[in-house]
Amino acid sequence: MVWACFAASGTGWLAIIDGTMNSELYQRILKENVRTSVHELNLKRRWVMQQDNNPKHTSRSTKEWLKQIKVNFEGKTSFGMSVFNLSNAIMGSGILGLAYAMSNTGIVLFLTLLIFIAILTAYSIHLLLKSAGVVGIRAYEQLGFRAFGQTGKIIAACIITVHNIGAMSSYLFIVKIELPFVIEGLLGHKSSGEWYLNGNYLIIIVSLGVILPLALMRQLGYLGYTSGFSLSCMVFFLISVSLHLSSSDLCTVKIAVYNRAICTIYAAYTIPILAFAFVCHPEVLPIYTELKKPTKKRMQNVANISIMAMFVMYLLTAIFGYLTFYGNVEGELLKNYSTADTLMLCVRLAVLVAVTLTVPVVLFPIRRAVLQLLFPEKPFHWARHILIALCLLFLVNLLVIFVPNIRDIFGVIGATSAPSLIFILPGIFYVRIVPEEQEPMKSRPKIMAIVFAALGFIFMVTSISFIILEWVTGHSKGIGGH
Repeated sequence: MVWACFAASGTGWLAIIDGTMNSELYQRILKENVRTSVHELNLKRRWVMQQDNNPKHTSRSTKEWLKQIKVNFEGKTSFGMSVFNLSNAIMGSGILGLAYAMSNTGIVLFLTLLIFIAILTAYSIHLLLKSAGVVGIRAYEQLGFRAFGQTGKIIAACIITVHNIGAMSSYLFIVKIELPFVIEGLLGHKSSGEWYLNGNYLIIIVSLGVILPLALMRQLGYLGYTSGFSLSCMVFFLISVSLHLSSSDLCTVKIAVYNRAICTIYAAYTIPILAFAFVCHPEVLPIYTELKKPTKKRMQNVANISIMAMFVMYLLTAIFGYLTFYGNVEGELLKNYSTADTLMLCVRLAVLVAVTLTVPVVLFPIRRAVLQLLFPEKPFHWARHILIALCLLFLVNLLVIFVPNIRDIFGVIGATSAPSLIFILPGIFYVRIVPEEQEPMKSRPKIMAIVFAALGFIFMVTSISFIILEWVTGHSKGIGGH
């Protein structure tokens, strides 16, 4: 009995003859790149399971080989590690701008908007997972290809790239601003021009010494431990911010909450900052791919737990930060605290560690998008893997050195790419990918998806208009250096 199957990744013919296997091809399939295409991976996995259940193939060696291949195709990242990675992807430097957002809206409106954005984020992830499940694809770019062909693939990849580069830039901008002050506090003297107190030099050192080695990991699941440590650092940040609340005048705060005008020109940045703070969509499908025992329900639970945890952390951080400084809250919360405070010095260091460890997580989807665009059929190669990471870090370092204001990053990127990733693309993909035989165009789910995408367009145009208006009128709340 002779039977063979062609592996979709281009590895070659996998042949099993009379219940035996070609050891050379066996080694090649075990070492092949599982990155090439999730759709191809699923096809191979489906074939393996079919063969494993076929009573004709009863050879012990055949069954052992199929078992090993099936394990190799399965995701290996645990549920908890997946939650850590997705939570870390959600929670970045955006948390530092939430107290400023609350100062522009008031507590009630801020809470309403935060709940609204969190629910919409969970729903958009549901749309992504449903679309991926229909076609057996767990890659954002490939969903774009399935929905609109090559154009859709390019658009999805470009939006992911632009958004995550903006996110990485905001993280490293925090390092540029805060690390010199942390070093000054540790050394006990002010800067007098030393190179090691220059933020531009420091972000280059951090990028090469910390971020690059982590970014060279072949699989995102390996970063679960660093993501967990990053989250613990931000929990310490939250606790420390709450401790400083006792020094504020709560009676004055109460008056400010109810008498402050809600609709100010500064509120233009509130929704973009909130939207940017909840975007994790480029990381959802890669995490889904590496999840152990992957099912739509299991991945949705990962997303729901991550969103809920970050919702609580965001709300508490914003409330404590706002009630401490209310009308004087800076766009980056740490600027409100004294650099001579020992506790806040530790907090600054914890935040720096947290945002630094987040950068490799958001770099993975960019590299994947670049590979999908430029090398869609190429197998994994370490040189290409390393070179793309180096180029991305080089570009981000340039942006951080030459963009002077962190709110520009939060506002502009949040107003353009965030609506696309949260609202527009998931809604459009769902409408285009889910067949009409399964859900007609006039069905409730598809109508909701269309409204969801339309809401994204409205959100994008409105946010950009408000931001341009603020630039034109010159109403700006400085968010410069300390």
